[in-house]
Amino acid sequence: MSQWDGKSKGTVLGYKIFVFLIQKAGVKAAYVLLYFVASYYFLFLRKSNKAISYYFRERLQYSYFKSKVMVFKSYYTFGQTLIDKISISAGMRNKFTYEFDGIEVLKKLLAEKKGGVLISAHVGNFEIAEHFFGEIDLDFQINLVTTDLEHSAIKNYLETITQKPTVKFIIIKEDLSHIFEINAALANNELVCFTGDRYFEGTKSLSEKLLEKEADFPAGPFLIASRLKVPVVFVYVMKEPNLHYHLYAREAEVKHRDEKALLKEYIKSVENILQRYPLQWFNYFDFWNQFKK
Repeated sequence: MSQWDGKSKGTVLGYKIFVFLIQKAGVKAAYVLLYFVASYYFLFLRKSNKAISYYFRERLQYSYFKSKVMVFKSYYTFGQTLIDKISISAGMRNKFTYEFDGIEVLKKLLAEKKGGVLISAHVGNFEIAEHFFGEIDLDFQINLVTTDLEHSAIKNYLETITQKPTVKFIIIKEDLSHIFEINAALANNELVCFTGDRYFEGTKSLSEKLLEKEADFPAGPFLIASRLKVPVVFVYVMKEPNLHYHLYAREAEVKHRDEKALLKEYIKSVENILQRYPLQWFNYFDFWNQFKK
């Protein structure tokens, strides 16, 4: 299916091994073990291999051999972002450096005191953003709109070894009560963050071309953002070499009640990021709906 099922791979034991290695030998030692994990995924995960191969081969037009190499590198890079997230959340923030491209956008947004909508994607490592914002004198509350479908055993374990996040979570509910939580957060000059690239079965979607091929996107973030009359910013946190991260923020031009125009602008921003960071596209499912039976 082209929609995501809301669940990530992995086991509690696997996470415990990596956490032990991070704590005892450091982040880069965990990266070494990651070669074996990435190799396993590369050799045995047929569905995700097929999906990510399609991205490299057909959407980015890489050669067959280069696409194969990039599939392995993609798994390895994704694993690095997970290790980084655990390390930073566990108090090892000082091991990493960062730069911020677009800080003035967020400062302007907060000065307007209307709250604001952030829209990101499953590229890079946005979940670590809160650990960097505090150091650039930005005092605000982020509310992450998400599902509650992640493996609870993994989530419960990680909560025991990481610092309590300052990000608040707004869980998407069938009765749409999350809409009230979103409005309350914005009224309090808080930021509400969506990911705009994954939709779930039974929810409304919008269709538009990404990398010159039609794909489905969740309608919710774009419908809400285009109707609330608050600033909208596209944000991405991208991994670079040597434990360095680059944070990007770009303000969107929003036409009232024109969700399609906002989606097109969002897609353009995602394509610009993928042009710079092709390995950090982390949607390991049939995003373009190519493999229907």
